[in-house]
Amino acid sequence: MSIHTLTAPVQDQPKRIIAIDIVRGFAFVTMASYHFAWDLEFFGYTDPGLTAYGWWRIYARCIASTFLVLVGVSLYLAHGRQIRWNGFWKRFAMVAGAAIAISVVTRVAMPDGFIFFGILHEIALASLLGLAFLRLPAVLTLAVAAFLIAAPVYLRLEAFDHPWLWWVGLSAINPRSNDYVPLFPWFGAVLSGIATAKFASTSGIRARLASLAPGRWANPLVFISRHSLAFYLIHQPLLIGCVWLFSQLMPAKVETPQVNFLKTCQLSCEQSRDSKFCSSYCACMLDTLEGEASLDRLYNNNDQTAEWRAHLGDLVGMCTASTDIKMEKGVK
Repeated sequence: MSIHTLTAPVQDQPKRIIAIDIVRGFAFVTMASYHFAWDLEFFGYTDPGLTAYGWWRIYARCIASTFLVLVGVSLYLAHGRQIRWNGFWKRFAMVAGAAIAISVVTRVAMPDGFIFFGILHEIALASLLGLAFLRLPAVLTLAVAAFLIAAPVYLRLEAFDHPWLWWVGLSAINPRSNDYVPLFPWFGAVLSGIATAKFASTSGIRARLASLAPGRWANPLVFISRHSLAFYLIHQPLLIGCVWLFSQLMPAKVETPQVNFLKTCQLSCEQSRDSKFCSSYCACMLDTLEGEASLDRLYNNNDQTAEWRAHLGDLVGMCTASTDIKMEKGVK
């Protein structure tokens, strides 16, 4: 999630805007807290799916949105008047290189959910594409941002289901990855940052922010911000290593696939239905999957065929209908 690579000041901006460093540093702290919760889930210390639903999901999206808006802000501050190509390509190479390294490492360590297009991949591509918007009116930039953010809701197409097109973000399926930040809708957040920086520059807010001088309490956040790429690359291996060491001393309780399925299903279902309905619905799904011996297939991350997805959709519809009927009879 590093945006360190795009924070060099514009030539006519004598002072670094410390307020941006503080916001960025705080975003890194929240990111680390989310990753720590994910690590606990990964090692079985929390219920499966905890960080994928509810407030944890909102928390993760707010963190990612903050980083990407700051990418846009920093891109404009660094190159809004004139693109400094040497500095841009140097920083682009650092982010793109780190993104490729993460893909390689996670492909080896976690092949079922490796990071093929995560936050660093998005930052590298968005930084390159964002150059085209630096001179455009802020209102037009915001309009394009709104389209990018809304597009995945209305324009998902099976034509984008091929793995080589998953980076676009318009496929009809949701690829499995431990960090998936595709072009749509997330480039919209970067463009929002560019537009925000333009408004701030013309309204005088930028100059007022530059004049702020926080106390020593901000030093840790500023330090993290100014070493953000290193912090991003180091913090997760460090956290996951600590949790792994703890797991060697006090291993988490190992649950059966059936128990894990029910917990995950319940958590997902309760995002839209009540607890009583979800308990009955999830039991129906488990019984059906076990009856046709396809529970293991459900957890096969590589099985993304249209036939299997359609079959799962049929099972969901069947169990939803039968559970609704059961609930109605129960009420009567």
